[in-house]
Amino acid sequence: MRHFLTENDFDRNEIIEVFEQASLFKKNRAERPSSDLSGQSWGMLFYKNSTRTRVSFEVGIRELGANPLVIDRSSTQIGRGESIEDTARVLSRYLDGLVIRAHGHEIIEEFAKHSSIPVVNALTDFLHPCQIYSDCMTILEKKVDGTNPFAGLQGKKLAFFGDTSCNMANSWILAGALFGMDVHLAGPAEFEPSAQIEGYCKENGLSENWHFTTDPMEAASEADVIYTDVWVSMGCEDQEQERLQKMSPYRVGAETLTKAKDDCLFMHCMPAHPGEEVTQEVLDSPQAILFDQAENRLHMQKSILRSIFSLRNKTKAS
Repeated sequence: MRHFLTENDFDRNEIIEVFEQASLFKKNRAERPSSDLSGQSWGMLFYKNSTRTRVSFEVGIRELGANPLVIDRSSTQIGRGESIEDTARVLSRYLDGLVIRAHGHEIIEEFAKHSSIPVVNALTDFLHPCQIYSDCMTILEKKVDGTNPFAGLQGKKLAFFGDTSCNMANSWILAGALFGMDVHLAGPAEFEPSAQIEGYCKENGLSENWHFTTDPMEAASEADVIYTDVWVSMGCEDQEQERLQKMSPYRVGAETLTKAKDDCLFMHCMPAHPGEEVTQEVLDSPQAILFDQAENRLHMQKSILRSIFSLRNKTKAS
């Protein structure tokens, strides 16, 4: 069974095809061509609230000709103690695929272990692979004439600010290893990249092509892309004041952008909190491409779903 739980669950050729197809979906969205998913039913199981993830997946599934079914964990038996194994086996009898937005990465791994249908990681506290693929697509659109991330992203410097132990930082570390990007992470020492992501890279033979610093201007120097995320993620609300205080030196402002290249892009996976991780001035600047990122979630996720089902059929045939 093919699943998409991490950035490297597709091989090199599959990744290139996914990016090419995402670009075609974007160019030809009005045509709404039939797809391999026509007539299917895909579940969307949410442990966390969502705006962009829910809407982009739900619309994308419909545009692929399938039927999306939103499942709120709190309104199901899994919210009352039913095991993931039993839930996964039951849902596999009803659905053709399952998209999950959860907290612990082990939750989605457990679903994949017991499901006989494809499982897609829409976000965990460890990784956010759909967002990273979409962001890489956006960088290619703005910086490169082409869709191949291996050719177009090689050597590009991305600087990530704030909580460099979060899922987005982890996913950029993986993207750097996959695509040859030069990833620089700037944040407080106690929020440096975790042993979990270092161990994952070693276990999967991925080069650790990243650098950590507590100096934000060092990270921003000559960067092609400046990236940040919220400082207080869902589940960390009890640490809010401590996080805001410790990360304030890593707020992305106009001075940060002056250290980067003249054509530097500013990116944020949203929701943004002006005055915390980024200033309103930067959000309003021409370098900010947040809404292009958000739009590309739709096209990239459609391509990921299409590819997963196509690969599933190839596996069955062989």
